[in-house]
Amino acid sequence: MEHRIKLILGAILLLISLYPSTLKAQVRVGVGRGTETPLSNDELLNYASPKDYEIAGLTVTGTRYLDPNSLVSLAGLKVGDKIRIPGEAVGSSVRKLMESGLLDNVELFANHAGEGKVSLMFRVQERPRLYRVSFLGVKKGEQDQLKDKVKLNLGKIVSNTITKNTQMAVRKFFVDKGYLNTKVKITTVPDSARNNATMRVLVDKGQKVKIAKITFEGQTELDESAVRMKMKSTKEKRFGRLFTPSKFVPKKYEEDKQKLIEYYNKLGYRDAVIEKDTIIHNSDKTININMALNEGHRYYYRNIDFSGNYLYPATRLRDVLGVQKGDVYNPEDLEKKLNGNPGQDLSSLYMDDGYLYYNAQPIEKSIDGDSIDLEIRIFEGKQATINRVILNGNSKTSDHVVMRSIRTLPGQKFSKTNLIRTQRELATLGYFDPEKIGINPVPQSDGTVDIEYTVEEKPSDQIELSGGWGGYVGFVGTLGLTFNNFSARNIPNFSAWRPLPAGDGQRVQLRFQANGSQYQVYSLSFTEPWLGGRKPNALTVSASHTVYKTFYDPSNPYSIYQSLQGRTPTGSYTNTAITLGLGRQLKVPDDYFSLSNSLSYQRYDLNNLDLFYIGYKNGISNNFTFNTTISRNSIDNPQFPRSGSSFTLSGSFTPPYSAFRTTTTNEKPEDKYKFVEYHKWMFDASWFQTVFGKLVLNTRAHMGFLGSYNKRTTIGPFERFVLGGSGLAGQGQFALAQDIIGLRGYDDRSVYTADYDRVPDGNARSQGGVVYNKFVAELRYPVSLNPSATIFVLTFLEAGNNWASYKQYNPFDLKRSVGFGARIFMPAFGLIGIDYGYGFDKIPGIKDKASGQFHFTIGQQFR
Repeated sequence: MEHRIKLILGAILLLISLYPSTLKAQVRVGVGRGTETPLSNDELLNYASPKDYEIAGLTVTGTRYLDPNSLVSLAGLKVGDKIRIPGEAVGSSVRKLMESGLLDNVELFANHAGEGKVSLMFRVQERPRLYRVSFLGVKKGEQDQLKDKVKLNLGKIVSNTITKNTQMAVRKFFVDKGYLNTKVKITTVPDSARNNATMRVLVDKGQKVKIAKITFEGQTELDESAVRMKMKSTKEKRFGRLFTPSKFVPKKYEEDKQKLIEYYNKLGYRDAVIEKDTIIHNSDKTININMALNEGHRYYYRNIDFSGNYLYPATRLRDVLGVQKGDVYNPEDLEKKLNGNPGQDLSSLYMDDGYLYYNAQPIEKSIDGDSIDLEIRIFEGKQATINRVILNGNSKTSDHVVMRSIRTLPGQKFSKTNLIRTQRELATLGYFDPEKIGINPVPQSDGTVDIEYTVEEKPSDQIELSGGWGGYVGFVGTLGLTFNNFSARNIPNFSAWRPLPAGDGQRVQLRFQANGSQYQVYSLSFTEPWLGGRKPNALTVSASHTVYKTFYDPSNPYSIYQSLQGRTPTGSYTNTAITLGLGRQLKVPDDYFSLSNSLSYQRYDLNNLDLFYIGYKNGISNNFTFNTTISRNSIDNPQFPRSGSSFTLSGSFTPPYSAFRTTTTNEKPEDKYKFVEYHKWMFDASWFQTVFGKLVLNTRAHMGFLGSYNKRTTIGPFERFVLGGSGLAGQGQFALAQDIIGLRGYDDRSVYTADYDRVPDGNARSQGGVVYNKFVAELRYPVSLNPSATIFVLTFLEAGNNWASYKQYNPFDLKRSVGFGARIFMPAFGLIGIDYGYGFDKIPGIKDKASGQFHFTIGQQFR
């Protein structure tokens, strides 16, 4: 009886250890599908008296793609091992092979190999490999999207896990699009000859499930419209709803519920909960949502105490925190005041003084009615000094170029504000992907801290290939090359050319415009942002040369449209300019300010060409100008700013020649304008603010004023303002003698309030104005922030005007427009944009009624 019990127990244990196993031949242990009924062997299957054997041989058969030796290793056995048969080691080896997920079936055969020895052979059947995936029941576009979403790698072993995950991913894809009742069935069609399998994914997505009605219960403290507004992605079905569809997406619904509770919490309702929400399916493929709210009470701050603070008194901490008794209790706002606003929160007070390990924990000490007493427990820790600054990822840019922008230097106290400011400075360099700048403070055992910065290089050089219509000169082609990370010192070092010497942060720009022999512009500029290498003193040298020839014959009105080949110019104009500038960063009022000064000389040479329609056809004009500019720039990202501002105030001054010479009323233009005289003031301001999510509001104001030094001298034709269109007008229209400013929705160079007392004919518009105003409001939304192609769309409102004299100047008389557009920034080509603008206001002599038009822009438009 005892012997029989041992025999039965041994058999049960073996069966448990081997899953559903079978035995065949001498000793056969099979696991998988299709195994046969075992044949017994008294000696090797004596469960009551198992014996130890030495493994004399191990082989694997049945493999086609897998390595037999690797499978032997997975089994956990090797030649020379001692195993007990029957025993756990036998079942364990088979189990390990099946758990690998590589095999569809495993059989183990054992043969005597001499006294006390046994030879083992595994016969396996490999799982099929994925050969093709086909999606059925969906459109071609959806099939492509599914292939990107599911990401099934061909050649991968087909397992139950892969099949199940694919089914879940496909269903989730359509549920997120509003197809709540999507059904997915997957079948695998094997090809035994090649051990491949085709996966067929049959999708029945049904119809979109929309929300017919949303009802709220228990909502009394807040307006129902405010509650519904917070459910941004969960809206009722109604006619005319375009931008927020009423489809039901479970993921978005859960997010909206969380946002609704967060909204209640921000208003002081800390106990607000959704007690119950019910989804009712209607027969017309719609659902109703019933939501039961418990708003609770509204709470207010009463007493705020601090503990653990030794460096600063409680009064100082309360001032920084900015929370007063009686304020609405808002945990989210409290967290920002504790840790969220660099330079303004409580953490900055400590961390900017080196207290890296500072921590503040708000505790609700007591709740009395609608009042909350708060205790903020502070752990100050010790001051941390920066030990090392580690820089990774700058494969092209030299270390010293990056390090001079870093504001956390070894030996300094740790500073949270300097850390965040460094991130901004690295982003504005333009050499790195601003979305992938990493900062990692690494505390050390000796109380110091290492700061590790990680950057990712992006292409920063640009090539401009464009064409445009340049007024009388016709089509004008442009070729421009900009090297933003140039290295002049590496010019002799050809091994540093990539393809040009790069890495020292210098900027070289070459530009050529032409339409043949009639119009040509050559320009070259060089900027060294750190002259001397110790301070951010920027040196800029630039030169340009413009040539324009006219072939117009007054006796033949059609001569302008005739071929130029073989014809002699009837007039010409050249402009040669050179500028030397030096800028430096200021420390006061803060180090976002900079001051730059420049000296420039322009030489205008007219030969039988009335450039400004004032009878000035022949002569040379000389323009010596001193310009000073003060600016402040705190924009966080040059490609797509989300926060910060930019202000610029500049003044340009020529020598007051009129103070040293007498003028006569009949003075010839070539004598009157031999030396150009004016003073010019420009103001530009731009603000960026995130509205919500990724939506950014950009507001801008631009103003320009041109004047003379005394009443005896009229304002000359040089450096006037031309307003209207894209801001690119002027190719072939002598843009070097004028400031070209865009105003979308109107024709190029068209926006102008003429002073016919001064210039009685229609040529006044071509001369330009002496004062202009322009105001812009843009809403921007990013489509892609990939550094290889930053894309955003925008909608705008803008208004502006341009006046011929100060007596006509009226800052409230503005020409208004509205429209939309898109921008794409590619490192190789710069910023390219297209806008559609609709102008509302009439411009005498140009625009009779409201109309719209498209505008194309190249490069960053500052005004």
